[in-house]
Amino acid sequence: MKHVLLIEDDRTLRENTAELLELQKYKVSTATNGLEGLDLAKKEVPDIIVCDIMMPKLDGYGVITGLSKSERTKYIPFIFLSAKTERKDIRKGMNLGADDYITKPFEEEELLTAIESRLAKSAILKDQRSVQINKLIQKKSEGIKSLDELKEFIENNKKIKVYKPGEVVYDEGNHANNIYLVKKGVIKSHKIDEFGKELITKIYKSGEFFGYTSFTENIPYLESSTAMEKSEIVAFSKDELKKKLKQNHKLTLEFIQLLTDNLVEFKEQLLQMAYGSVKKKTASTILQFTEKIPTKSEGTIKISRSDLASVAGIATESLIRTLSSLKKDGLIDIEGRNITVLDLEKLKRVN
Repeated sequence: MKHVLLIEDDRTLRENTAELLELQKYKVSTATNGLEGLDLAKKEVPDIIVCDIMMPKLDGYGVITGLSKSERTKYIPFIFLSAKTERKDIRKGMNLGADDYITKPFEEEELLTAIESRLAKSAILKDQRSVQINKLIQKKSEGIKSLDELKEFIENNKKIKVYKPGEVVYDEGNHANNIYLVKKGVIKSHKIDEFGKELITKIYKSGEFFGYTSFTENIPYLESSTAMEKSEIVAFSKDELKKKLKQNHKLTLEFIQLLTDNLVEFKEQLLQMAYGSVKKKTASTILQFTEKIPTKSEGTIKISRSDLASVAGIATESLIRTLSSLKKDGLIDIEGRNITVLDLEKLKRVN
């Protein structure tokens, strides 16, 4: 049974709202002012809080500010319930971290839908935080197992050097003792032909390695590298990299793949992955919400686009475009805030 904390100084509204929630099988605690509500929230840690703004002793803004200072209460979903309808009041409430803002008088269905939606969102985000924590624990126990982890290791443990636009990182013919990781900026690799013309061989962006030559022979750099804009570069010893590769077979395979990728194919793959990733994230998030929110009718959920986007981790504009694509494919239907899953199995297989 989910626990709702209702903070409201109006006795009639407080009692009627509490009764409504109890009829919907929620456990309800009530507080008559903000100070009492903040203390109760810290003591009981409810699943969600519904709070008035204008109250004695401590207003609703003070309550949410107080909750944000504690790790135990900062993630509790928070809904403002207020007669203050001016845009600046709503914006202030949302900027403080509220999940929703419902104005009085309100429809019962509006409040219930908001609570169900925020509880579902909270459950999903809690699951995601648990996964991230487990991943961090696993990283510490297993060491470097992928290119992403190698990049993180290099950035956290090696000195970052800043290069000005036009500054040379290394010249052709220098000893190839290091490989480099672009933390920020853009680097070009280039050669000078027999006529003195510069030929750019590749452009490297943030998160990309460059400067690698043979790992078995003492071959100098075969081209020069120069910063195209202000850039932050991290150097990593070639010998240390060889040790890391020997320690993990998967990391070695990933690095071999990095060395052998064709530039044109790689760009095309990035475009496809970017599109497919957004589409799959959107589909997966819809599926998560259908599992968390009690449906009003078969396969239908009522949820805001901003909530979907925040869980999926994508921009709202990108989400809206992707929802339209899923609708066009016949996987979902959209009517207002209602999203209906039309083909569950195909939605699960979206790439």
